[in-house]
Amino acid sequence: MQVDLRPITRGDAEAMLSWHYDEPYSLYNPANGSLETMLDPANRYYSVLDDVGDVVGFCCFGPDARVPGGHYADETLLDVGLGMRPDLTGQGHGPVFFQAILHYAEREFAPAGLRVTVASFNRRALRVYEQAGFEESGRFVADDGGREFFQLVRSA
Repeated sequence: MQVDLRPITRGDAEAMLSWHYDEPYSLYNPANGSLETMLDPANRYYSVLDDVGDVVGFCCFGPDARVPGGHYADETLLDVGLGMRPDLTGQGHGPVFFQAILHYAEREFAPAGLRVTVASFNRRALRVYEQAGFEESGRFVADDGGREFFQLVRSA
């Protein structure tokens, strides 16, 4: 799969808000999200498209990629949030998907480093992040729900 990014559109965001992940990944269901949040330019949401222009995921850069309860004092790191369309997960597309997002972040924002936050049970995502050179920098329990999350960082 080859992917590219573009600023999110209203139609893309509306479609993404209808996505449904099965357990244990239901925590990532975007139904709790807000169309206004996704369309607010300050939150830097992007649609991820495949080589025929279909939306295969999304990403965001900055504070909206953070999980309440985490430790985000290092402002030199750019937080990266992402989600792949549910029907495409678990099929080996993660590394290409994630690398495209990382390249875009480094090219457009030139951060000193990058940070991702992921639920501790999400071994698939952890494996992709570690393969991309990210290392665990901390763990915390989220403010809402008591789930454990890992934070991973990588120099840009």
